[in-house]
Amino acid sequence: MTALLLVVIYAAFVGLGLPDSLLGAAWPVAHADLGVAVSAAGLVNIVAAAGTVGSSLLSERLIRRFGTATVTAASIFTTSIALMGMGFVRRFPVMLLLAIPLGFGGGTVDSALNNFVALNYKANHMNWLHCFWGVGATAGPMVMALYLARNNWHGAYRAVSLTLLCIAALVTASFPLWKRFPSVFAHGRGAKPIPKSVLLRTPGVFAACFAFFFYCGGEFAAGLWASSYFVEVRGVAPDTAAGWASMYYFGIMAGRLLSGFAALRLSDKTLVRIGLALILAGVAALPLPFPGALQAGALLLIGLGCAPVFPSLVDETPKLFGAKNSQGVMGLQLAFAYAGGTLLCPLFGWLTPLIGLHAWPLYLAAMFVLLTAAIEYARKKAARAAAQAK
Repeated sequence: MTALLLVVIYAAFVGLGLPDSLLGAAWPVAHADLGVAVSAAGLVNIVAAAGTVGSSLLSERLIRRFGTATVTAASIFTTSIALMGMGFVRRFPVMLLLAIPLGFGGGTVDSALNNFVALNYKANHMNWLHCFWGVGATAGPMVMALYLARNNWHGAYRAVSLTLLCIAALVTASFPLWKRFPSVFAHGRGAKPIPKSVLLRTPGVFAACFAFFFYCGGEFAAGLWASSYFVEVRGVAPDTAAGWASMYYFGIMAGRLLSGFAALRLSDKTLVRIGLALILAGVAALPLPFPGALQAGALLLIGLGCAPVFPSLVDETPKLFGAKNSQGVMGLQLAFAYAGGTLLCPLFGWLTPLIGLHAWPLYLAAMFVLLTAAIEYARKKAARAAAQAK
């Protein structure tokens, strides 16, 4: 039964990944249909991420009240409804309005399932969980590319919406399986959440939150602006650029599959450091004049590097800060993560009139260097507190 529930959780993470890459793949065409500038993608991302930040901060309270299973099913259903609306949208303000439930649904699923797996499964399963997010995120641009070839980006949103509706039904059908887990987070018991102010004073938590802030700022900026960079700077056709963008998400997916096996032998710390080295190598390769589709190789390398970073940081959360604090800290970390996406990803869009899309690789490099510094500082603080407590 434990393995069967894991399959359901993996499916839920496929559904979490599917919408994440749609906007960037659609935007080179969608912005013209909606009558807005390319940089307006940043505003959509802000609104969606604001919903995600809010739901992440509320996640501990919701999960303690209703349980992981109920919150997950309801959140996926909410996301499905938002995507269906985007499948018919013709006005940009309506797109912004629908981005609110889109973001809210994603935040609660992310926080709930990450903490549940960190508490109840081994580290390799955390990497494979995020591998299935990569399956969804890789499939998103591929679906969009198929519909863009027929000049119908709306159709891709409708197709993904129906897929998520099926996943929500699957999670609902699995409710009896969750009751086999004794954790308070498996099903609601009305426990009182730990105040955020208390959690933030825990040594290392604040720095760890900023690590997630810079990670998602970099990851989101890589995914959102990849198609636009190759279309506007490299002169690639929009449908081809959407396909190339999928290589980034494919790298994340394949890398997390490999990281799951690597986690059986390597520590979270080692996996993160390997990932950061690959990311910086890929970013350095972006401006190089590779011929044809080889330009997509830099995106693939960045994706491979991103693969172990997020799941390894998540898996470390109960180990660094304790199981009783893990859901609250997880919610904070994911709130900061999406705040990073909210602020740092669209920030590049606002800067493009001044610095141009060609500066995108430099922007990514800055995000990932700051990420590295935050991770190392958080670990140092947490280790020092643990040593003093002995």
